[in-house]
Amino acid sequence: MLPSVVKRLKQALFVLFGFVIAFFIVWAFMARSMPDLEPWHTVELESEFRAKDADSINTFEAYQNLENRLFEELERKVIAGTADTPANRLSRYNPEGLNNALRFSHHWNRSYELIPPDIKGSALLLHGLTDSPYSLRKIAQILSLNGYYVLGLRLPGHGTIPAGINSAVVEDWVAAVQIGVRHAIAQKEDTSPFFIVGYSNGAGLAIKYALDSLEDSRWSVPDRLILFSPAVGITPLATLADWHKFISFIPYFKKFQWTGIHPEYDPYKYNSFPKNAGQQTHNLTVGIRKQINRLKKSNQLSGFPPVLTFQSVVDSTVRTDAIVQGLYAKLDGDQHELVLFDINRQAHTSAFLKSDFQTLIDNLWAAPRQPYCLTLITNRDENSPKIVARVRKADSEEIHLTQLGLTWPESIYSLSHVALPFSQSDPVYGNHKNGHPTHGMNLGALEPRGETGMLRVSVHTLMRLRYNPFFPYMEERIVETVRQQIKVSPEKLNKNG
Repeated sequence: MLPSVVKRLKQALFVLFGFVIAFFIVWAFMARSMPDLEPWHTVELESEFRAKDADSINTFEAYQNLENRLFEELERKVIAGTADTPANRLSRYNPEGLNNALRFSHHWNRSYELIPPDIKGSALLLHGLTDSPYSLRKIAQILSLNGYYVLGLRLPGHGTIPAGINSAVVEDWVAAVQIGVRHAIAQKEDTSPFFIVGYSNGAGLAIKYALDSLEDSRWSVPDRLILFSPAVGITPLATLADWHKFISFIPYFKKFQWTGIHPEYDPYKYNSFPKNAGQQTHNLTVGIRKQINRLKKSNQLSGFPPVLTFQSVVDSTVRTDAIVQGLYAKLDGDQHELVLFDINRQAHTSAFLKSDFQTLIDNLWAAPRQPYCLTLITNRDENSPKIVARVRKADSEEIHLTQLGLTWPESIYSLSHVALPFSQSDPVYGNHKNGHPTHGMNLGALEPRGETGMLRVSVHTLMRLRYNPFFPYMEERIVETVRQQIKVSPEKLNKNG
């Protein structure tokens, strides 16, 4: 009887394996229908930093020198050979292109430093996946105006060409972060604070560094983390991201390395996305959660620095529930805060939404005496666009309401993953209709209308919200955090710049 069962099980596994192989082969053939790969999808930039270089390139000065060579190589291998055609008018790689960052007054795709006259602390800023240091530019300016030395670090593979993140790995990013940490800390007094600010994948790297600092005395524990949409957990489908390799090494199936191949019109963010990038973020998030659980069991997580996180309830890139359960539910102490931006709950918008995310919200409020402060930015009521903050302090059951003097803009039903760190006045992703003379076309104000099937770019991409209408609230909270940390009188700090 038993041999028969084993035989049937083997047959079932063989059939299942055949279905999986067939699925991936069909998927690979479908990928061939994507647009042609351009040089920015295939060129290898040899001057990019790798973890193996960390012994010889171990200072920020050396990192910048290598970065100089990298951008010279980019210009020589990619930009110089890109034709100034109508199709490339907006290309970031067209030497005359409207959205080529090289034409702007400041090259925000590169690592940068902001140095105030009187340094009261230091901060390392880590951007997101496919992004560049530009994504935290406004946060950097806020911190600098309030006395912080700021290092906006370009992570390996970013700010150049999408092919860069087709070969980058987590270890490259971690090694670069360690260089940035050493340099940022060296710019401040011993007793002044050190922050790490991270967005999306960069927020995951900030968490990773903080966890490493609890296990390795060589690394200084940050005084605080400020996170935007942190990558603690992403879609489970990311586990399949690496499976393309069994067939994509064949030149005929080269496009199968990519989930999307799109025109590169954004000066500071890649539109094309290689599967490797998703795989590396998946590896990062899995490692973070395992490390958190390990440190929790050994009672080492109590030393984790205070963390302030801003997160949209609805996020198609990272999982909000993973941030709650995978990070905040494990933290000790009452110094942590999670700020969630709710959907627009006006009654006239609810009929168009697939989900109201009410179960997630209800579960958070129902959990008794959480060890962190929970703030929900939401409608005053379903008949009003006016916004309030519902706040429950750590280890408390009382909820306090605060009027914020902000309202939901007309036609916006939620924030998005790519919107959080950008203000309405951002010259690239804000809501100014006329663009900005020093930053090319304003992508945040695009409102395409016309017949279906005409655009080379997905309407979903163009219509995704690119700025945060509640940025003034975040700015206020960040400045408040700075005041508490450096402990100087408010009149010495410049909130508005």
